[in-house]
Amino acid sequence: MITRRTGMKTLGTIAAALAIGLPAAALAQNYPAPQALKAGAQASTSTLKFAGGTPTIAYLPMGTEFNYHIALNEGIKSVPGIKSFMLSPYSGGDQAGQMGMLQDVISRKDVDAILIISFDEHSLAPLIKKAVDAGKAVIIVNSDIPNYPTPVHGVVGVNQRAANKALATWARQQAEGAPRKVGILDGEPSYLATERAGGFTDGIKGSNWNMVARINGGWSVEKGNAAAMDLLQANPGIDVIYASNDYMALGAALAAKSMGRKNLTVLGYDGDTGALENIANGEGVTATTNTSPVKMGRMAAQFAVDLLNKKSTGGYVEVPTQIVQKANAVSVLRNADELFPKPSKKY
Repeated sequence: MITRRTGMKTLGTIAAALAIGLPAAALAQNYPAPQALKAGAQASTSTLKFAGGTPTIAYLPMGTEFNYHIALNEGIKSVPGIKSFMLSPYSGGDQAGQMGMLQDVISRKDVDAILIISFDEHSLAPLIKKAVDAGKAVIIVNSDIPNYPTPVHGVVGVNQRAANKALATWARQQAEGAPRKVGILDGEPSYLATERAGGFTDGIKGSNWNMVARINGGWSVEKGNAAAMDLLQANPGIDVIYASNDYMALGAALAAKSMGRKNLTVLGYDGDTGALENIANGEGVTATTNTSPVKMGRMAAQFAVDLLNKKSTGGYVEVPTQIVQKANAVSVLRNADELFPKPSKKY
């Protein structure tokens, strides 16, 4: 049984379990030991107003247009002994909508904890401070920001720079020393976009892989497809496209197919079910970094419960990742209970 407060040995066990695709029970509601946030970024649990009983957790993602954000909610809902609900605009670009929903949640006395995906940390910071001052536990989800502009109780996510550097290293190993020209599809400007693409460029720095173009792919399949078409038409020598999320990677794979580019390496990030199936079926995406959003949501909700019950003082919980490619994609898809949406068929 993996304990909730893990040491380095147990943390390695968790990573190993993910890497070989153990069933969901192997991780249950456990999470790696929190790491300290940067000085001044940690909110104190002493001001939390939770008085016991069944906690209510509000989850506020950027937008329901992204399956990834709904997958996180599936993980949150799976934690026993809590009440939870999701409030979200449809579009990930509707920052004003998210801010309005956050204001509503802060005013609700029945809400004990807030899990939020922060697209623009600077515009949200005043409201996040208001939530903390109101005695609610606040956790930033799907991020690894160590110094949010105002103190928060916790951050749960992936070390995005390290994970994408590892993906670049893996891709270079597959090329066996051959030079490559790289195009990058960024998301909308944000901390997430900076860290993801920055990690990939870190991984090719000083090598014979050269970035020749970097453009905004808008986070979606449709915008990623259009951006990839432009990228490839303007730079026909590109051998590799790295996309900062799987939706843009799927769009790039469609662009490559329409242009007859069978030799193009397409790399994504997230672990979206559609991308996992695309990889397994050889439909254009070469590999992705699986960040296990259902598991991440489960870990975040359990972390919130422990904060409320003063079993944790907070910090950053790093979710283990796994590079998924043709050789192991089917094993990941077979663990369908840990995916959302479910795979389109049984593997």
